[in-house]
Amino acid sequence: MIITNVLEPGDLGQIVRQHGLLYAREYGYDHTFEAYVAEPLAQFAIRNNPRERIWLVKLDGNLVGSICICEKSPTVAQLRWFSIDPVARGKGLGKQLIDSALGFCAEQGYSKVILWTVAGLAVSKALYLRNGFQLVEEAERELWGKMQLEQCYEKDL
Repeated sequence: MIITNVLEPGDLGQIVRQHGLLYAREYGYDHTFEAYVAEPLAQFAIRNNPRERIWLVKLDGNLVGSICICEKSPTVAQLRWFSIDPVARGKGLGKQLIDSALGFCAEQGYSKVILWTVAGLAVSKALYLRNGFQLVEEAERELWGKMQLEQCYEKDL
């Protein structure tokens, strides 16, 4: 497996596709989840902000994982597009990606990292809690074809 933070042609499409298929299969999300991923991902790629970074995990040229840090403000970073395909799970990649992302946030001088997720993603939640994130907000709303309990986690650096 190769971990890179350089986007190449086709990577954005692979990220959107991987998220869409994975979350449809595992959580029943509809096609609108792909649009939710695609729009801000495209803006991230266009901005090319040095205080933002994406990490991609590839196996035989195929995307099997990702995580990204986006700048919300000069002091707040947002963790986004964190996903590990089932073929790559159980190898410590999630921990490695979180460590890389949080280390980058510290290097960039952010004082806080936030992330938005939904209830029911037990493995992700456990990883967030082990890394010092705390639940700060919850709201129930219809997202991606079903009712979701959307959650915001924060970590002070």
